[in-house]
Amino acid sequence: MKRFFLFFCVCLLLASPVFAPRLFAQTAAELEVILYADAVNYGQAARFVLNAADIADLMAEDAFRYAMEKRWLPSAATKDADAKLGGVSLLVMRAFNMKGGAFYTMMKTPHYAYRELLYQNVIQGRADPDMTVSGDLLLFVVNRVFEQMESNQ
Repeated sequence: MKRFFLFFCVCLLLASPVFAPRLFAQTAAELEVILYADAVNYGQAARFVLNAADIADLMAEDAFRYAMEKRWLPSAATKDADAKLGGVSLLVMRAFNMKGGAFYTMMKTPHYAYRELLYQNVIQGRADPDMTVSGDLLLFVVNRVFEQMESNQ
């Protein structure tokens, strides 16, 4: 019985990374590039958020194209343009299928997505929907979404 319990514990320990969030599937080099970026572009943001949401493991160009086709990014966004907080908020809300208030539900625009994440305390501190998103802020927002999803379960 003791051997069986030990075997079960070892198997559980080895299988635990399988159930970890998709965020850990990112390579360390990719995370470092994003973390130390003063400004991420929409291609990088789309790739990171879609991988974190476990939607698709795409390269930046394909992730950007996928997000644009689904209308998860502002219509004027380009792959190489600096990501704005409002656009990233919309991407996060849509990729993680988050529910919002009445205005977000009706409009689904970057402005109301930003306001909803601010209301849900995902975005904290001084922020503006037109501010450029740094890599640190992108990681913070995705981490807060994971925390909220975990606390809601």
